[in-house]
Amino acid sequence: MQRLKTRAQFQATLSGATVARTPHFALHRLPLVPKDASDPAPAGARTPVDLIAPGAVWLGAMVPKRWARRAVTRNAIKRQIYGVGQSFASDLPTAAHVVRLRASFDRKQFVSACSQPLKAAVRQELHQLFERSLRSPV
Repeated sequence: MQRLKTRAQFQATLSGATVARTPHFALHRLPLVPKDASDPAPAGARTPVDLIAPGAVWLGAMVPKRWARRAVTRNAIKRQIYGVGQSFASDLPTAAHVVRLRASFDRKQFVSACSQPLKAAVRQELHQLFERSLRSPV
């Protein structure tokens, strides 16, 4: 599994379809089709294939400050995303995927910035997200 690194890679992937949602996360997928030499792109235009090499599963994690204020929480959620993503890598289609946090976890329920209950809740929801994405036709 490869990781998305640049802003352009994330933006290209986010332009793809949202294939699964849970209360806190959304999974975006951009299928990667090898470039056809007979169909040239306009001069200067960059296609997703120029940004992301086809033939592998790519994964990126977006955890905005808006939804996770503390850096330790953002980093813990990203580690969970990449960990669960790695366990599903063999089942995922060859495409670019971005897991986006779309709502905050209740700070009254999860008082600590990086607690075991928070990690367990994130991991459980990520498992649901990836399982739903496997059933998606897109």
